[in-house]
Amino acid sequence: MSERSLSGLTEAEAIEFHNQFKTTFSAFVVIAVLAHVLVWAWKPWF
Repeated sequence: MSERSLSGLTEAEAIEFHNQFKTTFSAFVVIAVLAHVLVWAWKPWF
């Protein structure tokens, strides 16, 4: 039987979750940066 951590995930499941989290977080950051650049191009705030 696989050992589970406090989160209830095995090590393999935790690695899989972390890889997916990194992908979605990176996509979020890219979209947020793009949105800021577009707003700044439209109406500079300094």
